[in-house]
Amino acid sequence: MKKETFGPGDTISVVTSDSAKTGSFMPSSDEFLILKLESGYNIGISKKKIKSIKLIKKYQKPKVSFCKVPKKPGLKNILILHTGGTIASEVDYKTGAVIARFTPEELICMFPELAEIANIDSKLIRNMFSEDMRFSHYNLLAKEIAKEAKKYDGIIVTHGTDTIGNTAAALSFILEDLNIPVILVGAQRSSDRPSTDAALNLICAAHFIAKTFFAEVGVCMHSDLNDESCLILPACKIRKMHSSKRDAFKPINSKPIAKVELDGTVSFTNYHFNKKSNTKIKLKLFKENLKVGLIKVHPNMFAKEFEVYKSFNGLLIEGTGLGHAPINTIDKETKEHKNILTTIQKLAKKIPVAMSTQTISGRLNMNVYSTGRLLQEAGVIGNYSDMHPETAYIKLAWLISNHPKDVKKLFSENLRGEITKRSLNEWS
Repeated sequence: MKKETFGPGDTISVVTSDSAKTGSFMPSSDEFLILKLESGYNIGISKKKIKSIKLIKKYQKPKVSFCKVPKKPGLKNILILHTGGTIASEVDYKTGAVIARFTPEELICMFPELAEIANIDSKLIRNMFSEDMRFSHYNLLAKEIAKEAKKYDGIIVTHGTDTIGNTAAALSFILEDLNIPVILVGAQRSSDRPSTDAALNLICAAHFIAKTFFAEVGVCMHSDLNDESCLILPACKIRKMHSSKRDAFKPINSKPIAKVELDGTVSFTNYHFNKKSNTKIKLKLFKENLKVGLIKVHPNMFAKEFEVYKSFNGLLIEGTGLGHAPINTIDKETKEHKNILTTIQKLAKKIPVAMSTQTISGRLNMNVYSTGRLLQEAGVIGNYSDMHPETAYIKLAWLISNHPKDVKKLFSENLRGEITKRSLNEWS
């Protein structure tokens, strides 16, 4: 194949040894050329089979319309901070690219209902995939929230859904004495798709800020598959439970904080939360060069899997059941388990080693079986916690950053609603 003289979105004709296809060129791999046909389907064509390519038409970028955003007296003022993700984006199906929409004008064009709920300002912090978040990004976001808190009645953070729970938990710990609502909002499907959840999630978050005295970090996502209401979920107690469903987020060992209808009606549960106040936000930031590991217990483990973390600052073990790991030597096949226990003991003498459970709901009880008791004797902390691994990981890193001498004591104490006294038997 000759050197490409076309770009993403260009209409091209591709002739191969056995066919001829016409369509829009999309970002492709080294081995395959990706073509979007008029039917809307994509096909991959082996570059080895291509005989010729002819440019039919250059791609013309669509014009972006802008809407005026007049400030209305009497409305609450909301700042939207963008970190990326599907919530404020459109997919260019000609190129396969995701186009970020984050200015106030673009947002009002996309979601005109926002202009009737509040006066909207917005600022881009980052435009990134949520899996690329690091502790330094949590710090950047928290600093911006603290800087802007006095000017606004609440702040919405748009965020990719894959790690939105991690960021929500991180902000909960960093922003001590938070005095306004900070609501993270994501979307499973981009705003240009008929099945998008972006509009409802953002509108419900704005309604919630405008109509309540809530002053914590929360997450606003669809309550079910319909486009009628959203749940405000506690930042430290949520988990993404489905890769693509619009109601993917569920409260774990907890209840939702509130339900928000599309018309703005807010119904609170009996969840206790902090209310708006005149307190001054204190920033308890993460150490940005911190190395905290997370290891998932699985069958046929080896001590070397744990030894990897000997140079780290902390380790969270995502154990089985009530908080277990393979440390029992019962026959010749399990001799390695003695080495695992010895390695955990050595690690726990150097760094904090904490336990969480792989189960969706429930809490740790490492006193029930000898395995749990042995792990505690080895120095593993976290007994009786009902934190799911994402929150436990964030809390451990935050404690090492801010309370290094009290990690063992504080890890099992409830600081931001991350540990409940009594776990619920089912989702609410």
